[in-house]
Amino acid sequence: MSLSRRDFLKSALATAVAAQGLTLFPAGKVFADDTQVFPQASHYGPFNAVVKNGKLIGVQPVTEVDPLPTKMLLEGIISRTFSDTRILYPMVRKSYLADPLGDTKPHLRGKEPFVRVDWNTAIALTSMAIARTINKYGNEAIFSASYDGWSHAGIMRPQTLQGRFFNLIGGQSACAGDYSAGASEVLLPHIVGDLEVYSPQTAWQVIEKNTELMLFVGCDPFKCNRVEFRVADHSMHKHWQDFANKGIRFISINPQQTESDKGLGSEMMHIRPNTDTALFTAMSFHLLDKGLYDKAYLDKYTTGADKYIAYLQGKDDGVPKTPEWASTITGIPAAQIESLAELIVSKKTEICAGWSLQRAQHGEMVHWAIINFAAMAGKIGKPGEGFGLSWHYGNGGMPVSGKKMPVGLSQGRNPVKTRCPVVLISEMLQNPGSTYTRNGETLTFPNVKLVYTAGNNLLSHQQNTNELIQALNDHVETFICQDAWWCASARYADIVLASTTTLERNDLTSGGTYSNNKIYAMRQAIKPMGDAMNDYDIFSSLAFMFNVQEAYTGGKSYMEHLKTAYKNSDATESFDSFWKKGITELATPASADNFVRHGEFYQDPVKNPLHTPSGKIEMYSETIAGFNLPDCPPMPQWLAPTEWLGNASPGQLHVLSPHPWMRLHSQMANADVNKYECVDGRQYVLVNAEDAKERGVKAGDLVEIYNDRGALLAGVKVADNVMRGVIYIHEGAWLQKDSKGRCNSGAINILTSARPSSGLSQGNTANTCLAWMKKCDDPESPNMAYQPPVIEVPKQPFNIDELGLGAAIKAVTGHKAQAQSKGETLFYNSCTLCHAAPTPSDYTYRQWQGITKSMFPRAGLGPDEQAEVLSFLKSHAKQ
Repeated sequence: MSLSRRDFLKSALATAVAAQGLTLFPAGKVFADDTQVFPQASHYGPFNAVVKNGKLIGVQPVTEVDPLPTKMLLEGIISRTFSDTRILYPMVRKSYLADPLGDTKPHLRGKEPFVRVDWNTAIALTSMAIARTINKYGNEAIFSASYDGWSHAGIMRPQTLQGRFFNLIGGQSACAGDYSAGASEVLLPHIVGDLEVYSPQTAWQVIEKNTELMLFVGCDPFKCNRVEFRVADHSMHKHWQDFANKGIRFISINPQQTESDKGLGSEMMHIRPNTDTALFTAMSFHLLDKGLYDKAYLDKYTTGADKYIAYLQGKDDGVPKTPEWASTITGIPAAQIESLAELIVSKKTEICAGWSLQRAQHGEMVHWAIINFAAMAGKIGKPGEGFGLSWHYGNGGMPVSGKKMPVGLSQGRNPVKTRCPVVLISEMLQNPGSTYTRNGETLTFPNVKLVYTAGNNLLSHQQNTNELIQALNDHVETFICQDAWWCASARYADIVLASTTTLERNDLTSGGTYSNNKIYAMRQAIKPMGDAMNDYDIFSSLAFMFNVQEAYTGGKSYMEHLKTAYKNSDATESFDSFWKKGITELATPASADNFVRHGEFYQDPVKNPLHTPSGKIEMYSETIAGFNLPDCPPMPQWLAPTEWLGNASPGQLHVLSPHPWMRLHSQMANADVNKYECVDGRQYVLVNAEDAKERGVKAGDLVEIYNDRGALLAGVKVADNVMRGVIYIHEGAWLQKDSKGRCNSGAINILTSARPSSGLSQGNTANTCLAWMKKCDDPESPNMAYQPPVIEVPKQPFNIDELGLGAAIKAVTGHKAQAQSKGETLFYNSCTLCHAAPTPSDYTYRQWQGITKSMFPRAGLGPDEQAEVLSFLKSHAKQ
């Protein structure tokens, strides 16, 4: 009997769960004395691990904290812990192990078996690769792809532990910026003096009391708030529903009707992807043309309005930016553009813009255009009005406690200054020594020979995956992946270090991202599977090899680090009590209920200026004008992208890659819940019914989607809630290529471009993508992405003595440890800007003053500590 991949997965997982005797226990269930309950926490929510006789028998939600536990938590944690894709032992690619000092045949990455080795061999090979690289090329040749820290919700995140180790032996080249908000995090400090994308939003109480209209622009809080950088508790969901029940009107500008739109009853305005800048530009023109703009507001709170108004009027290019002009670009009728602009002016309006908008070519323009429009309408800083760029993330809208949270070990200062914007990793590997610009600086790519990624699926989130694989094979001598699962990065690595999962280690964490009102215990529930090792212990072992273990551990045990972190927080409950109970809550002051984003600035812009050069909203930036960038003008302008529906070839579709509903990026792709993302075992593509009919495909069919960068196979889902000409493929599917080079699993970044947004930010442009789609009649196999590779067991152990490891390491260990001020230690220890730890020279001191106003509440630093950090930043900021 032929068994489909979907049936195979369903059967295999059901068998695994049955074999383990796993159960989803109801909240509140009391267990017998022979059963232990271990409090745990994840990006998907808090939970209890239920263990009997040392074996996990199930999980239990904690509904008193998280009233809306997701299937990712309830079903996913169980199935992925015991997935066949678990990496149970250290592994080495066969050709690499055969000749680690010679021809390792990098072109066979992803194609040949792995060989199981013991930890002594794995640590020796890893140490030798590191020492050899540093001795031959210098520390700059080590590149960390472990920038984000989303693999683990605790304070002992693998990328931080990796940074701590490498910084003790001379440093490593690192990532700059992030994939999530790369364009705006560079632009907005120039415009409003803060990152905004990682800033607290106006408190929900203020919205409920004042707001009449909420405008969603590529914003989907119901989906995106299902996960958090630390621990999701879905606390804003009820308030969103209350907003709608109260009568707040919702309008959504989006090519797709989202679940948030359905749940809140949003009125839809479908728009061509990548054209929102034109829409808001035309709405600004309409306010100007009809005398509806707030001139007094512009005079008091902004600078550069005269130049922006001249652009709207077309004084330089002869093209007035009318609603008719925008209609031909956006596909929205001019009359609808006019009525929306007039409605926003007449109502107390909060504009909620997502990050997806700026993940596009010229992505800097869109949030800036929204801000300029909100200023033209006189909205920014008024209670319940203005703009917010983080309503979809971290339960934005929850009041901020301001309490100090526990933090992990400090990475310390990186002696290596070379960095690479995440979207340019392939270019960096292909063109070492060449230059690029970022935020007004001209920087140089390092000559990278070793890539180390810990808890990070580089081959999933990097755009133009085929280009990356080729660059790795052509230029990188050693690729090391430290992970718990056989994700794509592990499959293409040379050395694979098996790390433990959440259930197999102790840790602690906090939540939510903005509210900071809970601390969670993450107690080890089961023994590590196979020979998997905690990330801390892996890097501690490497530190031992390089004679820096004492500095790495600080003379403390792992549990002592956790207790110290808890003691240094604002928690008042004893550690022992907290550790047993699993959660402690911290009070939020009543004053936080009245927080208004930019409210102090609106009340008194002289006393509370923005941290921009003018102290005001920069509708035109003289600083950016001084950078003289051809692809990033000094004010928001409509610039047609290289790929969009306005220049598509016949039959091409615009491909968007939003976040999945049942995964966190590529996490949970190997879990049972991934079935909700799949058609016949592959990632589904969401297609308008007319587009499907035109191409002769129907729901359930297999299609090939392709462009000049690559091709993938996906299963069709037909929908009536997406506009024609646009298809959706959720990011995060694992990679598996067939003999024709097509991704048999539906991994979207096979299609996307690694073209940067502009020379200002070098942000990613994943949502600027065109492709063709046709019915696929020649699949070679079911999706094999979620099966482990072939693994061999050697007949005799590897001879470590032949490596010459002692001499190689001795040549590296002369690096002198750097003394750190208290402020520097706090900065690297407590910075919670998410993703890559920023370098002090990324921003001016004035910009840091604005950024830290949002950062400090999330980091939970007290007044004295804040002063120490600011003192450090003042001395090391961009001049």
